[in-house]
Amino acid sequence: MNNKAVENNEKQKEGPTDKRPKKSFNFYWIYGIIILVILSINLFQYGGGMVKIDPTEYQKMLEAGDVQRIVVVNDQMVKVFIKKDHLDKEPHKSKIKGSPIAGENVAGPHYAFNLGTSNVLKDRIVQDAEKYKIPYEYETQDNWGKEILSWVIFFGVMVVIWIFVMRRLGGGGGPGGQLFNIGKSRAQVFEGSKTTNVTFNDVAGLEEAKEELQEIVDFLKTPKKYTDLGAKIPKGALLVGPPGTGKTLLAKAIAGEANVPFFSLSGSDFVEMFVGVGASRVRDLFKQAKEKAPSIIFIDEIDAVGRARGRSASMGANDERENTLNQLLTEMDGFGTNSGVILIGATNRADVLDRALMRAGRFDRQIFVDMPDLNEREEILKVHLKPLKLDINVDVAFLARQTPGFSGADLANICNEAALIAARKKKNSVDKQDFLDAVDRVIGGLEKKNKIITASEKKAIAYHEAGHATISWLVEHASPLVKVTIVPRGQSLGAAWYLPEERHLTTTEQMLDEMCSALGGRAAEAVMFGKISTGALSDLEKVTKQAYAMVTMYGLNERIGNVSYYDSTGQNEYNFGKPYSERTAQTIDEEVSGIIEAQYQRAKQILTDNKDKLTALASKLLEKEVIFKEDLEKIFGDRPFQKAVEPTPTNGHTNGTTESGSHWAGASPEDKAKA
Repeated sequence: MNNKAVENNEKQKEGPTDKRPKKSFNFYWIYGIIILVILSINLFQYGGGMVKIDPTEYQKMLEAGDVQRIVVVNDQMVKVFIKKDHLDKEPHKSKIKGSPIAGENVAGPHYAFNLGTSNVLKDRIVQDAEKYKIPYEYETQDNWGKEILSWVIFFGVMVVIWIFVMRRLGGGGGPGGQLFNIGKSRAQVFEGSKTTNVTFNDVAGLEEAKEELQEIVDFLKTPKKYTDLGAKIPKGALLVGPPGTGKTLLAKAIAGEANVPFFSLSGSDFVEMFVGVGASRVRDLFKQAKEKAPSIIFIDEIDAVGRARGRSASMGANDERENTLNQLLTEMDGFGTNSGVILIGATNRADVLDRALMRAGRFDRQIFVDMPDLNEREEILKVHLKPLKLDINVDVAFLARQTPGFSGADLANICNEAALIAARKKKNSVDKQDFLDAVDRVIGGLEKKNKIITASEKKAIAYHEAGHATISWLVEHASPLVKVTIVPRGQSLGAAWYLPEERHLTTTEQMLDEMCSALGGRAAEAVMFGKISTGALSDLEKVTKQAYAMVTMYGLNERIGNVSYYDSTGQNEYNFGKPYSERTAQTIDEEVSGIIEAQYQRAKQILTDNKDKLTALASKLLEKEVIFKEDLEKIFGDRPFQKAVEPTPTNGHTNGTTESGSHWAGASPEDKAKA
């Protein structure tokens, strides 16, 4: 057994030795060699096996009669020769024993010391030699060899330092790695075997966007099918949409699908502290793309360089960003030809982009990447749930229904949070409750059960949240309530959680009911305690924004009429005046105040009529701290305005958006975007 083990070990040693890759030369070895040379010069500058001593030791050797003769070299150094019969005595025996002269350099010189620049010491050396009758002589030596070596080493060190600095400044060696190539493009190129490993099959939902982008990829693969009909490929496509909806993921899929060079960079890569660098990088980027045409250029966050010109705060100054944008416009559709290069941009701020950049011929297509709907959320969840160990009770369709208004990034975060929560609880799989807790965590924040709250404050919070729940249950167009809690979470002391319906249009009645529900917390405080608190800050902020949106944006006020002062293009960002007169501004303020006060009085009236039920709900909330839809049904009965189709969450523990925290509740997508 031992012999076999030895043979196996030898084979294992031989195998890797034969296949072991050769070590590459390390640039830092040069520094080590230079240091060794310098140390060698300093250590062996006395050469010939001589031992360095000081004049005091030499004086003792004279007094002991050990010195045979001395040689003064260039009036700078003294070589000392010891008598042969004294070499076996101390201190010469111990000093010379470890040196090369042991048994070899018996004749000497054995010691040496420097005279320096002192004439007194030089005269004393001669006087002592005459005193002790020691023969002495003068010798002249040429040190040109050492001087040449020292100059060579000096210039060599300077060259090495220069190369090192240039490599650091240029970000590495090779082409484009020097300081003077700072204007070169920094795009990451995906070509040949290098790919992002992401395809359109990895992108869930976004079917319309994938269809348009797939057509661009298909044109680059088989252009003859289109050119035979006289068609021209779009020169550019702009991906527009809210953050987290998958714009960059789509670009990665294009890079993975297309069999052409793909140049990827961010809009901020063009911006530099040096004047003219941005325009130079744009020229170099398109030059490389044209050389490898057909090719695709992807610029993420293009608003960093494509913002509308003439709107900079530095009026009349040389704006480097505008110069970069001008060069980009010229390269996309200028005097020169730009065939075979397609530009794809991504931004969530299309309203601030320059109009010249948005015109046909530059960005021919604008692809809107919106928040996913119910079916798309289900597909996205399936993608992110693949790597998780799921419990058999996890229903993907149910999770999709509980996450309206969530982006793809939010859904990915929820899946990850659910896995973290399950691991924290030491579970073997991720179950349904972990996902519901993750939704609570992402929207409302971390629970703060140890936060110190007085009994009176806790009672006020309970009635505040009970007021929200009561109003939302009794008005027609409020979002369905799912959960009410007085456990502090994030920055809120309590929260009422809703499941808003997915709608694209909002009527006046719906907005008024939502405002009434939001004011239910303050109204409950006024009805039950006869005084109000600061706990309705986020409610008032939301209601005020909704009221101003009704009056100034949506034209939902009779007195102001069908007028909208909202500028969707964003071109009036730096205007110093309002688009209406002071009289109209006063009218707007009066109407907004009237709308809010009317809904506040309505909320107080509803709560006064149902004061007993409000008290029962607040008492149960103080007892249990968290109540669900089923608890409200026991107190209020069936909801008067029950929708025909309404998702019914299991165990009532679901989440939509936070009402009493710093989040919107029951608001339409337009309300969230505009406000």
